Amino acid sequence: MAGKHNASAYAAMNSRRTRFFLIVFSLILLCLLFFVFTPSSSRADLATMHAVADLNVDYSFVSSLEKFLADSKSKASSQIPDDTVQNDVTEQDVKVLDDLITHGEELRNFRDGKWVFSPIRVYVYNMPSKFTYDLLWLFHNTYKETSNLTSNGSPVHRLIEQHSIDYWLWADLIAPETERSLKNIVRVYKQEEADLFYIPFFNTISFFLLEKQQCKTLYRDALKWVMDQPAWKRSDGRDHILPVHHPWSFKTVRKFMKNAIWLLPDMDSTGNWYKPGQVYLEKDVILPYVANVDLCDSNCLSNAKRTTLLFFRGRLKRNAGGKIRAKLVTELSGINGVIIEEGTSGDDGKAAAQIGMRRSIFCLNPAGDTPSSARLFDAIVSGCIPVIVSDELELPFEGILDYRRVALFVSSSDAVQPGWLLSYLRSISPAEIRQKQMNLAKYARHFLYSHPAQPMGPEDLAWRMIAGKMVNIKLHIRRSQRVVKESRSLCTCECNRRLNNTEVVSS
Repeated sequence: MAGKHNASAYAAMNSRRTRFFLIVFSLILLCLLFFVFTPSSSRADLATMHAVADLNVDYSFVSSLEKFLADSKSKASSQIPDDTVQNDVTEQDVKVLDDLITHGEELRNFRDGKWVFSPIRVYVYNMPSKFTYDLLWLFHNTYKETSNLTSNGSPVHRLIEQHSIDYWLWADLIAPETERSLKNIVRVYKQEEADLFYIPFFNTISFFLLEKQQCKTLYRDALKWVMDQPAWKRSDGRDHILPVHHPWSFKTVRKFMKNAIWLLPDMDSTGNWYKPGQVYLEKDVILPYVANVDLCDSNCLSNAKRTTLLFFRGRLKRNAGGKIRAKLVTELSGINGVIIEEGTSGDDGKAAAQIGMRRSIFCLNPAGDTPSSARLFDAIVSGCIPVIVSDELELPFEGILDYRRVALFVSSSDAVQPGWLLSYLRSISPAEIRQKQMNLAKYARHFLYSHPAQPMGPEDLAWRMIAGKMVNIKLHIRRSQRVVKESRSLCTCECNRRLNNTEVVSS
């Protein structure tokens, strides 16, 4: 009886083990089937696009601005600490501030004889409303007037939106800390606690929406207001951040603020927009345009039928480096698989560009009046591989991002050779195309401005780029404070290239 009982128990235990292993095996098999039959692009997108699906994040400039202004009304009576200096500033005031900043840096950066990492501390100037809220309200109250165009036919309000980086950065900086997602940047309310000083002046809005003389007067007022601050006098502006993202904005007075950290769309080394010595990569930061088209999300990317080889829609005639557009039009027009179209403004023009990019493998990105254009970022968020034909182009966040993973770079001289560009594009293997498309899906988040600003979004990457310049900024501040006037070693890192030599230019 005992033997039969033991045999029965053994058989039952064996049966349970068999069922257990069958269940485990089935689960493993299901996971393998899911991995094999899920498209690789969809798998890559799942991790990339989840942040974009957050309904609490606003990616629309107009929508975000409306909420921001409505919220500012409700908080108008709230008291925000203000350390801005309103009276005349003496040399003693500047010295006191310098001593306090130096002491604070030592306490924050060195503890127990060791260097300690701390987030960047930014003081946001509380400028009069004529430089800030009044200009935002001016845009808000007039943006539906689509008849307002520039001399070349571009809608004024759309241009302001393309260059609205000043709004996105400021809105994030002044938001309550509990509502912010970026933790590598902290707003402080005392100038003595700051590493950097942010100037919240909306100079692009004022350039396009104010009368010419009114705009120039406002520029001069902003310049005087900032330069009267002790923090500016202490560093001669080297630790101040100035958004000048449209190349026409602040043009009449910006030469007086050339030491500041400029937030730019590109460098334009031709000298057409910025004078020599005003901008250079060692101190300034390139920020992307705000995209004109909507994001092609994971569902859009997986369903896209890309039947067009090469697509371009935009102004076919431009000045300066953009003259290459006319040559490319002559070379590429009328060829099967290539679409070259004159751009149009308004919702119809946006829809045509968006549809064209989503149906194309490659998107042509030639230089315009400046080396850069919003089209590059339209292509990236559309999943269309940019073909960049702009020899002088500087790119946003290139110290962090490798654009060779998502784009093709072609010299102007090669691009205009008969048949060369199309032969080159057709020689690219399907595997390389798929890889770049997968990389585009991952990179799109880096070019989506939002409120609240998101980790690894353009606002975050802008601060990361600035963080990399901090040691050099402090170096030049301290050198300028201790070098005597007669010394020949007062210098910046800009170079003046002459015919046969390179020399350092005194600042």
